[in-house]
Amino acid sequence: MTDISRTEPASRPFGDRFRDALPKLVLSPSVAMVAIFVYGFIAFTLYLSFSDSRVLPSYNLVGWKNYEFLFRIRAWDTAVTNLVIFGTLYIAICCALGLLLAILLDQKIRAEGFIRTVYLYPMALSFIVTGVAWKWFLDPGIGLEAVMRGWGWESFRFDWIKDSDMAIYTIVIAAVWQTSGFVMAMFLAGLRGIDGEILKAAQIDGASTFSLYRRIVIPQLRPAFMSAFVVLAHMAIKSYDLVVALTGGGPGNATEVPATFMYSYTFTRNQMGIGAASAVIMLMTIAAIIVPYLWSELREKK
Repeated sequence: MTDISRTEPASRPFGDRFRDALPKLVLSPSVAMVAIFVYGFIAFTLYLSFSDSRVLPSYNLVGWKNYEFLFRIRAWDTAVTNLVIFGTLYIAICCALGLLLAILLDQKIRAEGFIRTVYLYPMALSFIVTGVAWKWFLDPGIGLEAVMRGWGWESFRFDWIKDSDMAIYTIVIAAVWQTSGFVMAMFLAGLRGIDGEILKAAQIDGASTFSLYRRIVIPQLRPAFMSAFVVLAHMAIKSYDLVVALTGGGPGNATEVPATFMYSYTFTRNQMGIGAASAVIMLMTIAAIIVPYLWSELREKK
């Protein structure tokens, strides 16, 4: 007799097996392309950073020589210093301005939708367009300084873009103008997600508006602050097009940042190994920001 409990289950129809495998078949080309053209080239760049590559890739490994030479280059020190100045001011001002705009819009003002669109519009532009527009606006010969002097204010002077000590701050101004509306939208979404009953209870207890925001509202915006910090830090580290369009890294190399340094050493000075080393350091810096953030998000979900 045949033991019914030991009978093999009937094979599933081909249509069911194909339906289950269809998502994998659809995603497999994208996964393969990401694996090759993203992570594969990251690994290749890492390999080149340990080689003596110049105009063309070389497979002769030289160890940490490129990294040691990189940190002896004055232009790299300037690029790192500029990144610290730019990144710190960019993140701080965008967060402060974005929070202020979000709080103002959260007061149920008239034409909120129109004003929100106006603030968000700069984010729709590319950094190249922003850089070119602000380059014209800040140029002493045709921009703000020329207009103010044309109106009779002969003593007015605003030539930061030509000043090697102040040029980096023009990049901060342009970047904040473009991104603060996006940060505002993130904070506004966080504000709209706060339970109104908590705020009403605090108001009944006699909490002032300042205490309400300081002790209740802003602490509950911690996820929005973290998200804004990660996005802005990532954009600051890889900033290239805005710098090239606005100042071209000048005057001299006063506004050089790691991204422009990497490009110039790889494609202009034909030092591919050093350029790859700088790219790896940029990647590690971004990873140092992104990985802890992702880890904390996954831990909270679990």
